[in-house]
Amino acid sequence: MQAEFIVFLAVALVAIGAAIGMALSRHALYAAMFLVLNFACVAVMYLLLNAPFLAVAQVTVYTGAIMVLFVFVIMLLGAEKLPAQETRPEMRWQRPLAIGLGAFLLLQVGLALALPGMRAAPEPIDASPLAIGMKLFTTYLFPFEVASVLLLAAMVGAVTLTRKD
Repeated sequence: MQAEFIVFLAVALVAIGAAIGMALSRHALYAAMFLVLNFACVAVMYLLLNAPFLAVAQVTVYTGAIMVLFVFVIMLLGAEKLPAQETRPEMRWQRPLAIGLGAFLLLQVGLALALPGMRAAPEPIDASPLAIGMKLFTTYLFPFEVASVLLLAAMVGAVTLTRKD
């Protein structure tokens, strides 16, 4: 086995563990810290793909700026001090939906691993800042804007969930 593959497997296992820890954490601050660990694992994966600019951008933008903002909102709103809420009757549909979507995702991963064409090595990419900027603001402008709206919606959701009635 190559050393890069062993490092990838180790980082992938840590990333999966951090994602599970984030999803199962009952404390918002612990979930944010698990997300920081997951972002750091993604940065290491970018380094393994020979994309150092993306790795630095991942650490700077996501692990640094956005997570500091999330932790600030969690601390400002006092989400850790709220009493544990029981599942409301109107929200009971979410658990079966989440289980169904998770099973669908596992099915897709299984199919991707079973098909021989899906395991091909990725093509090398140009990871220079100029190439990334040109792709980001031309080809991928719409997904870039959608991601910014999703981040805004997450912040509004955090404020809505923790405000006092």
